[in-house]
Amino acid sequence: MKTKGKVFLLDDDELIVSMLERALKGDGYEVRAESDPEGVLDKIRAFSPDVVLLDIKLPGRDGIDILGEIVGRGGSTQVVMLTSDDTAETAVRAMKVGAADYLTKPFNLDEVRIVVGRVNERGQLKHEVEYLRKISSDITYHEIVGKTGTIHKLKEKCGKFAAAAVPMVLITGESGTGKEVFARHIHQLMHQGDSAAFAPFLGINCAALPEQLIESELFGHEKGAFTDAKAEKKGIFEMAHGGSILLDEIGEMRLDLQAKLLRVLEERKVRRVGGRQDILIDATVFATTNRDLEKAVENGAFRVDLFYRLNAFSLHLPGLRERKDDIPLLARHFLKDYSEKYKKMAIKDFSLEAEELLVSYRWPGNIRELRNVVERIIVLESEEIVRPEHLPMEILNSKPRAEEKTSPGLTIPDAGLSLEEVGRSLIVQALEKAGHNKTLAAKLLGITYDSLRYQVKKFGLE
Repeated sequence: MKTKGKVFLLDDDELIVSMLERALKGDGYEVRAESDPEGVLDKIRAFSPDVVLLDIKLPGRDGIDILGEIVGRGGSTQVVMLTSDDTAETAVRAMKVGAADYLTKPFNLDEVRIVVGRVNERGQLKHEVEYLRKISSDITYHEIVGKTGTIHKLKEKCGKFAAAAVPMVLITGESGTGKEVFARHIHQLMHQGDSAAFAPFLGINCAALPEQLIESELFGHEKGAFTDAKAEKKGIFEMAHGGSILLDEIGEMRLDLQAKLLRVLEERKVRRVGGRQDILIDATVFATTNRDLEKAVENGAFRVDLFYRLNAFSLHLPGLRERKDDIPLLARHFLKDYSEKYKKMAIKDFSLEAEELLVSYRWPGNIRELRNVVERIIVLESEEIVRPEHLPMEILNSKPRAEEKTSPGLTIPDAGLSLEEVGRSLIVQALEKAGHNKTLAAKLLGITYDSLRYQVKKFGLE
């Protein structure tokens, strides 16, 4: 049976100890009572109480000193001082050191119950806030790396969503395209400065949890709502109050839950499983999916009303093969991050040949696959420059064979020719054909954007 909380009681008057212990146990608390202050701090640490009832005058010890040591250790334990001195000076002294409250002897048991209940609730709230702050502080801020026009527009959209504090955002795209990174980015923009530390970002994978648990995880449940509901539980919507919720793989959510989610999004309140009261919620909802939701709507697997509610503010992330110019940037970004993580700072860059192989590969796993490839290289290799032989076989084998490439049909005249002039001529032709769009010109030549920039500078074509 779950208790209301744990109370540690220290008083050298055994009659008081016995009376309080009996009353608090009767109220559903787990109580440990002591009358000797010797070694009490170790006993408190071992018991890990929610509330400590501490006599201010103990044989050989000052209760205020013990209070100071408990408070100095941090945590959410609340201390209530027990005193026979009802002067304001004593109370002020205790409160300054960090007491949550104080009780004056002789006790009124109803007053004891009220005070213990109040400070216990305060301690649980403090513990919850610390937990949520830890979750927020554990979030690694993932920079959105990219220079393509598509990424630039997506960043602009993120800024507008954050500035308007939109209530929900639907983020679609293939697996590994960075949907969660964009959700966290918008969350960070919404909660900048001091408020960021208090704004939780909590996520749930709608496909990973068993169907019988997901409703309880989302909305919470009351004690006794079902067989294993031994105590009440807050759902993710309650816990993320003032922050953000990530509903990953929302396309896998069953239809009856979709209806309940729609109600939450429209009314901004939830009701726990087995509960009767509605609870107001204040959290931004990010829904992500790699499924085609429009097709799922047509097939009856996704509610049309929920789709249009979510789709009011949406982002669609392109596959990595659609933003090839960003591949070298991302690869170097991960190279720097993992070099620092694994303390392999000797690895500096990619060779031109390795970079071209990375760009030409189709990346079915998108950014996640690229990140994993770079991490593997950092762990296994130690040379300063990453070369083709350091890349996985699937990337090496993806390079088009020479006979598959279209030949430009050039022939060398008997008088010979200048390879440099031929290169310059081809670059000029590609730029003219592409309307001086360097990205398109690089694609026409089968080279990277950075390689083209180098050649343009080399031949003085800027």
